[in-house]
Formats: sequence, structure tokens, C-alpha cells
Amino acid sequence: GGHAVCALMVKGNDPLHKVTIVPRGRTLGVAYTLPDDDRVSVTREQIEARLVMAYGGRVAEEIVFGHEHVTTGASSDIQMATGIARRYVSQWGLSDTIGPVLVGDIEHEVFLGRELQSRRQVSERTAQAVDDEVSRVINQAYMHAKDVLTENRALLDTIATSLLERETLTREDFVVLMAGGQLPPRAPSP
Repeated sequence: GGHAVCALMVKGNDPLHKVTIVPRGRTLGVAYTLPDDDRVSVTREQIEARLVMAYGGRVAEEIVFGHEHVTTGASSDIQMATGIARRYVSQWGLSDTIGPVLVGDIEHEVFLGRELQSRRQVSERTAQAVDDEVSRVINQAYMHAKDVLTENRALLDTIATSLLERETLTREDFVVLMAGGQLPPRAPSP
């Protein structure tokens, strides 16, 4: 539910198409967003919105169950968000603090089954600045998710309850729920 609310309420996210709490592979559920058109590149706003959405599940757990009762369920979201934040800072040049430079070498060569070290060395000071900036970007996304979910707690609860009843919600279901409506009764299973 937290992913869904963040996807719906944070400008820059692609439209939410479906959310399910049915486990998929190593995930406990999935929120599917799909762009309306083809794209080659992604804007800063879209990346930052994606980071907020990634933390929606963890933040929802914290808001609903309390800090002491969050689970490991968000581990893949955290891993994905950390990778995005690191690229945001060190490869895409989107950090105002670090600037539009490539920090480290994104190309690793493989020769005879061994990965060679990066060709470019980064000073300890620069590496620390990158780590600090990655933490800042992540914390900013986390706090934004917390603000969005706190402000939209009623919608979060409605979506969570609906997901527990139905297991999967579609884009059309979200339109009804966001308007304050009730979803029609589920058709009986054959």
C-alpha cells in the first residue's frame, strides 16, 4: 500500500497500473508503474519520485506498526534505491554537491574470468563526499515518503484493507479509492 500511495501522490512517478500482495519470486508483492510513452532518458524529478516510491513500503510499515516492528521485507527496495542513489550521485551528475562528474569508473573489464580494478582512482575525500551525498539523497527520499504517507494515511489504510480483501488492485480500482468510493463486490470464484 505504501508503494501505491507514493506512486499515486508523488509527481514524477509513472502511472500506477496494478498492485498485488501476491508474492512474486523473492518479493512479497509488487507495484507496477508503466510510462505513458517510450523514453530514452529519465529526468531528475522522475528518479527522485522513484526513490520515494521505493521507500513507500518500509515507511508504511514504520507508520502503521512502529519503528520497532519494521521487517526485512523492504530489503530489495532498499538495495534498488541505494543503487539508484549511487548512480544519481556518481554517474548521472545529478547531485548539486558532487556536480556533473563521473566519480569512479563505471566500466569494469572482464578478461579471462577476472574482473580488473577500476582504472580511475578516487581519493578518500571524494569517496566520503559521494557516500555522504548518497546518504543525503536516500534520507531525503525516505522523509518525503514519510510526509506523503502521513498526509495520506486514510488512503494508505483504504488501499491496505482493499489489498488484504482482493490481493490485487488495478488502475481503475485506485481511481475509485482515491475519489473516496467503495470498490464493487468481488465476483464469486467459479
